Amino acid sequence: MPTLAVEVPRAPLVSAAPGHEIDATIDRAAPPLPEFQGSSWRAGIASLGAGSALVACGGGDDGSAAALLARGATSSQPLLGQPVAQPGRESAQAWRLPTPDELMDWAERTYGTWFPGHLVTVVQGDLSYRGPYATGNYVGVQGGTVLVLGPASGDQVVNVGSLANFAASVLGTNQAVTANEASRFLGQAAFGGSAADVAVVQSLGLDGWLNSQFAAERTQSHWDWMVANGYAVVANTFNFSGVDNTLWRKLMSSPDVLRQRVTLALSEIFVISMDGLPVNWRGMVAASYMDTLEAHALGNYRQLLEAVTLSVGMGVYLNMRGNQKADGRGREPDENYAREVMQLFTIGLHTLNPDGTLQTVNGAPQDTYTQDDIKGLARVFTGWDYDRYNATVPDHATRPMAFVASRHSPEEKKFLGVTLPAGTDGVGELRVALDTLANHPNVGPFIGKQLIQRLVTSNPSAAYVGRVAAAFANNGQGVRGDLTAVIRAVLLDTEARTPDSSPGWGKLREPMVRLVQWARTFNATSPGDLWNVGNMSSASTRLGQSPLRSPSVFNFFRPGYVPPGTTLGTAGLAAPEFQITNESTVVGYANWMQTVIGSGVGEVKGDYSPWVPLATNPPALFDALNDLLAAGQLGAASRAAITTAVGSMAATTDAHKLNRVYATVWLVMCSPEYLAQK
Repeated sequence: MPTLAVEVPRAPLVSAAPGHEIDATIDRAAPPLPEFQGSSWRAGIASLGAGSALVACGGGDDGSAAALLARGATSSQPLLGQPVAQPGRESAQAWRLPTPDELMDWAERTYGTWFPGHLVTVVQGDLSYRGPYATGNYVGVQGGTVLVLGPASGDQVVNVGSLANFAASVLGTNQAVTANEASRFLGQAAFGGSAADVAVVQSLGLDGWLNSQFAAERTQSHWDWMVANGYAVVANTFNFSGVDNTLWRKLMSSPDVLRQRVTLALSEIFVISMDGLPVNWRGMVAASYMDTLEAHALGNYRQLLEAVTLSVGMGVYLNMRGNQKADGRGREPDENYAREVMQLFTIGLHTLNPDGTLQTVNGAPQDTYTQDDIKGLARVFTGWDYDRYNATVPDHATRPMAFVASRHSPEEKKFLGVTLPAGTDGVGELRVALDTLANHPNVGPFIGKQLIQRLVTSNPSAAYVGRVAAAFANNGQGVRGDLTAVIRAVLLDTEARTPDSSPGWGKLREPMVRLVQWARTFNATSPGDLWNVGNMSSASTRLGQSPLRSPSVFNFFRPGYVPPGTTLGTAGLAAPEFQITNESTVVGYANWMQTVIGSGVGEVKGDYSPWVPLATNPPALFDALNDLLAAGQLGAASRAAITTAVGSMAATTDAHKLNRVYATVWLVMCSPEYLAQK
């Protein structure tokens, strides 16, 4: 019998429940095939391959492939998505079942690491399958059951779920989208939206909307707006005049809303803060940094990491700018950026499995780096400073930092298993360091999980994280770190698209996101292009949160924060946004939003004219606003309470009717069922 040697790219697999894990990576050639035995899948795969060839030529017997894939899957594994309905999870609304070809087309697109290219479907009775792929894997459907065979499934036939389980992922982008489904999607992918925005999603479909957003042109940059509006003047060298304005401007009005949503999320991962930029032209530094995040938000992670590293904003905030070699008299390279780039921006504190779960040895988590790694990287990050600084103009703030060889540590450097010989070029050293970090296996699950938390849910399943990490590792064309593939995986995952009413699923809407949602839902405008919303950081009188105004590099809240003394805390569930939630912030938000809804903020005001005709019918007004703001999440009790309260208000004049609209918007946006995004 011939031998079979298959070189399989390293590819993370989604692990099943503890005790049922699958080997996470395969990076070796398969050993020679043994002689055929009934229990040997390797012998069977050769038989299947021969059967495939015969069938493709119009011959072959019916039993070869069917016997292999259908004689009994040994286990169920969530390799391609959520395999079974979870308690508390409602089924996706009215999804039809995908055909086997649609399922396998989707598997090839989504899991190109395992099923690369496009193969012809082989049909034998009720079994349809494709394979072998270059990886040695097969995917098939029999009787509504999805089967995987090959290295990806641990060399065994594995039942990965039913066609019904994958309907939302496979067909969700192609089927008619209800208004509430579109509203819920926009709550994750954008900041909610207007009735017109919902209609666009319904027209294009989820995937079509994403494609349109990925292709959307960037609008006027923060830097250019600051210059055009007279803020880039010497009088503003030591203040942040104009920065809050332009940040709110793009968040509230820029049509490339997906890019703006992801940029805001990245600003809470790659954190700098206006509270930590004590430099000349600080407002322009902040504006340029947000432009940097926006430029790479839908690009490649490795390029984003380098752009952030060499930005003046990050250089100042975490002390890489001006970092110098040791002088032999006590001065040592600053370790701040070296530490935080590992802990917060790339690999995290502990080694992770591809699905984001901790790797442990004897039950103990394993550190990803040591103090020696920090010291080694700190030496790499020496010798960088402003590029052509001029105190009278801010242009240096928008250029990457420049390398100054005389300030760079010349000695040997060791970090994360890499050794750079003494005298290595400093620019080259930086590239090696960033390549090493970006290629670390932790990055996909570490960054992927945080993006899920910012957009969809605070406690994603390991399977969900694993699927997003797989997209990070390989976008289907062999590219690592493609953020468009990652964002698509985050937003179109079965878990993201299937409504879940269980208490641990979803997230608390961030205060600043709620304000942006109000602006976009009600088409808020700034007639003078001022966008003078201001700093919303006050917890007692504003939102308690404002873009680029985190109190530290650890963001407004930590991704793993578990609120003590709560039901969530008892269950061990993370609720990051609750770290900035207390009695003061709850009351402050409610009071402030009452003002904003009724009077606007600065010259930024919403348009409620479409809702005034509904004011004489409080149930209809509530239903419309509940659907738009909360995707219909508010239940019967809230509906009764709000409509009764609004119905008690006068409605004889236009002003009265407008007050009813204000009250309904405010009560919906203060309700717990709205605040908890599901």
